[in-house]
Amino acid sequence: MKTKIHSIKAGMIFAFILFFMTACTKKEDTDKIAAIKDRSAIPKLHATEITTVISDSGITRYRISSERWDMFDKAKEPYQEFPKGIHLEKFDANLKVDANIHSHYARYNENEQIWELRGKVRATNLQGELFETEQLFWDQRLKRIYSSKLVTITQVSHIISGIGFESNESMTIYTIRKPQGIFPLKEGGN
Repeated sequence: MKTKIHSIKAGMIFAFILFFMTACTKKEDTDKIAAIKDRSAIPKLHATEITTVISDSGITRYRISSERWDMFDKAKEPYQEFPKGIHLEKFDANLKVDANIHSHYARYNENEQIWELRGKVRATNLQGELFETEQLFWDQRLKRIYSSKLVTITQVSHIISGIGFESNESMTIYTIRKPQGIFPLKEGGN
């Protein structure tokens, strides 16, 4: 009789352990599923060391290079993020670089078609003018580039600085909102 009781007790303990292990496993699986439930925080695409070309109507318009590119397609406002910076070149119809831009961080809002670039933003236009600022926006729909931050524009003969500017897409026609000064360059450059 004692052997039968020990057998029943051992069987119950084994069943309890088995049940407990199964319950823990199911809980863990539930946690994993819940962790990926919010798809808006997970990029659809994560790429490193990329260079890509973007065309419109069969014509190459842009070349983008970055150390990291994340695409968040399920976010409330879908966006692409370049947390380690970006190098962007814009081409004209003859594939000549119309403008180039470098920054330490970039984000592209897909619905609004607006780029935000931050951190040591440097852009060069066709005339060789260098624009430097800490934040820059590029509205592709309105075909304009603008900033409300301090901007320094280095031209062939002088440097212009001011707070905020607005320009066309190729940065050839622009307005400085609050000019701070125009400084002549010494002959032979900086």
